[in-house]
Amino acid sequence: MPDPLLLERQGAVAIIAINDAPYNRMSLEFIDQLDLLVGEIATDNSIRAVVLTGQGQENFSVGMNLKQFATGLARMGGPDALFDQRLRVINAIETMGKPWIATLFGYCLGGGLEVPLGCHFRLAATEGAQIGLPEMDLGTVPAWGGSARLSKCVGPNHALDMILRGKKITGPEALRIGLVHEVWPLEELKDRAIALAHELAAQPAMAVRGVMEVVVKSQDRSLEELLQAERRAVRATMASPDSEEGMRAFMEKRKPVFNQQ
Repeated sequence: MPDPLLLERQGAVAIIAINDAPYNRMSLEFIDQLDLLVGEIATDNSIRAVVLTGQGQENFSVGMNLKQFATGLARMGGPDALFDQRLRVINAIETMGKPWIATLFGYCLGGGLEVPLGCHFRLAATEGAQIGLPEMDLGTVPAWGGSARLSKCVGPNHALDMILRGKKITGPEALRIGLVHEVWPLEELKDRAIALAHELAAQPAMAVRGVMEVVVKSQDRSLEELLQAERRAVRATMASPDSEEGMRAFMEKRKPVFNQQ
């Protein structure tokens, strides 16, 4: 049986691919392995940005392998534990303090959208993408945080339109409503995501964590709490090696080289 996911390293960038082409279903084995890998990445200071993609060119992911649903219930002891694991993994991605970039192409359905909603950047293909939460067609609702995160991302009007009507939208439409950050031709999409990851990985890691601590949690905290978090980030980065390098580079009129300490 092939590995459910593939991991590639390019310097400070980790590239994770769902390894079940052409549909790239999020199997029980995939979630288990992703759960472990997310914990390892969180504590590995040499990894500063992550790309999440799917093998092949057909689909990012059609979501959960529904044929395994009964097995998952039996293994986990019920639906709450099954879904809690997925929510825990997505939350760990979202709050890690390292940027994650998801590539959306072909089918991006159910969990195939809910996991990217926990990522910090989403890039979509200009053609062929079908992005949505079609759980209504199964007589149920999104179970991996999709309703909440989609609403926070695009607002309640677009979220209700997509979820209650089971709509699948294109990459350009996803860009229009703010669901994705950029669209690219399919043949360029993964390379563009990796290039963005390298750009983000080159930023000062301590400062990135500080900004993400404020921005990722901005909708769940009061302004005063956010200002306090921002001040903590300022204090942590002041007089850091990266801050000193940034000041030197500015004075010397050159591009700074961060994360060298």
